[in-house]
Amino acid sequence: MAKRAAPEVNAGSMADIAFLLLIFFLVTTTMEKDSGINRKLPPIEESDEEVIIKQKNIFTVLLNNRDQLLVEDELMELKDLKTAAIEFLDNGGDGSCTYCNGKRNPKSSDNPDKAIISLKNERKTSYGMYISVQNELVAAYNVLRNKRAQAQFGTSFIEMQKNYKDVNWIGNKVKLKEKIDQIKIEYPQKLSEVQ
Repeated sequence: MAKRAAPEVNAGSMADIAFLLLIFFLVTTTMEKDSGINRKLPPIEESDEEVIIKQKNIFTVLLNNRDQLLVEDELMELKDLKTAAIEFLDNGGDGSCTYCNGKRNPKSSDNPDKAIISLKNERKTSYGMYISVQNELVAAYNVLRNKRAQAQFGTSFIEMQKNYKDVNWIGNKVKLKEKIDQIKIEYPQKLSEVQ
């Protein structure tokens, strides 16, 4: 019996198929993007008058390159930062804040509208610790806003924001937006990052 030659596989269109598959996967694949920290910067106000901020209205948080916290010139653990920030923000030292539940210490912040949290970190601070500190400080604002919203409107501030963002929410969005803005005015988030 004679040996039969093996038929050749036509590979001429393989390059075209591979190219089409490559194009298909490039077009249909989505890429994740790092969005960073969501912060809304205040608008630039052109004013000739100089703003004077009392030192007692500034809550200083320093973060060094060894991820240690120095809060108001004292070493502090990360777990205690939120509580300290809440005490500072809700102090009501000058008596003008009728809704503040703090100790009304005259040596601490006057009211939430004047209270500023100043965060400074060194260049070699770890990213994880920096974000953790940011989260604790924002959580302090959220706790105070939730308490105020619960006392005034019977629902938490976070729930109000979720309802406002919900497309299918059946309530009055204009009134809800007014309530959210009122809480934001009563406890404004003044978080300054120092270089």
